[in-house]
Amino acid sequence: MKITLKYLVLVLGAAVFAYPFLWMIAGSLKPELEISNLGLLSENYTLHSYEQVVTKVPIGRAFLNSIIVSLATTASVVFFGSMVGYALAKLRFLGSKALYLLILFTMMIPFQITLIPQYILIVKLGWTDTYPALIAPTMMSAFGIVLFRQFFVSVPNALIDAARIDGCSEWGILFKLIWPLSRPVVITVGLLTFMSSWNEVLWPLMVVRERTLMTMPQIVTIFTIGGEAETQLGSLLAAATLLSLPVIIAYAFFQRYFIESMASTGLKG
Repeated sequence: MKITLKYLVLVLGAAVFAYPFLWMIAGSLKPELEISNLGLLSENYTLHSYEQVVTKVPIGRAFLNSIIVSLATTASVVFFGSMVGYALAKLRFLGSKALYLLILFTMMIPFQITLIPQYILIVKLGWTDTYPALIAPTMMSAFGIVLFRQFFVSVPNALIDAARIDGCSEWGILFKLIWPLSRPVVITVGLLTFMSSWNEVLWPLMVVRERTLMTMPQIVTIFTIGGEAETQLGSLLAAATLLSLPVIIAYAFFQRYFIESMASTGLKG
C-alpha cells in the first residue's frame, strides 16, 4: 500500500510539473480561439502558428546559429575544463590549491559585474556581429572545471602511475585513459553547458544586431516583445516550443549520465 501511494504521489507530481509544457505544445497547435481552454485535446489542430513564426522571423537561421554557438561552446568547455580539472586533481605543482580556490571564488562573482568589461573588450577587438563574440566569453567554465576536478579525484592514482610507467604522456592519460572512464561527467558538463549556451539571451542581445547572426533565444525575444507576434498567443507558444524542444530532447537522452555524475561528484572531496 505504501509503495502504491508513493508512486501515485510521484505520478501526480510529474503530471503537475509536465502539464504547463504539454499545454504549451497543445496550445501552439490549436486555433487562436481555443487556446484559452485548459484542456489539451482539440479537433482542429493546425500548424498555422508555426507557419506564422517561420514567415515573420528567420527562425531556421537562428536555429543554425544556436547550434553552432552551443556546440562550439560545449566542445571548448569540455576540452579545456577537463584539462584544468585533471591538472588540479592529479598533478602536483606550486600554487595548485590556491588556483583551485581562485576558481571557486570566481563562481561567486555575479555575471553582471563582468558583463560591461567583456562587452568593451569585444568592441575593442572588433568582434561585434560575429560568432567569436558569442563563443569566446564562454569557452571556459569554472563550474565545469570543478565538476571535472571532483570526478577525477576518484580515479585511482595507481592506474595513472601504471600508464606513466608504460610511457604514456599526460595528454594520452587524459584523453585515452581518463576520458573513457569519465563519460558521466563529460556528458553532464556538456549537457549543462549546452543548455546554458542555448538559453542565453542577454549577451547575444548586446553583441549581435544582424538578424542573420541572431540566436534562437534572441530572435524569439525580439519576436515576443518587439510586436512581430501581433499579440497572437498561438505564435508566441509556437516560438517558445521551438526554443525549448532541443534542450528537452537532449536532457531526455542523457539524464541517466547526468544523475550518475551529480551523485558521484557530490560525494567526493
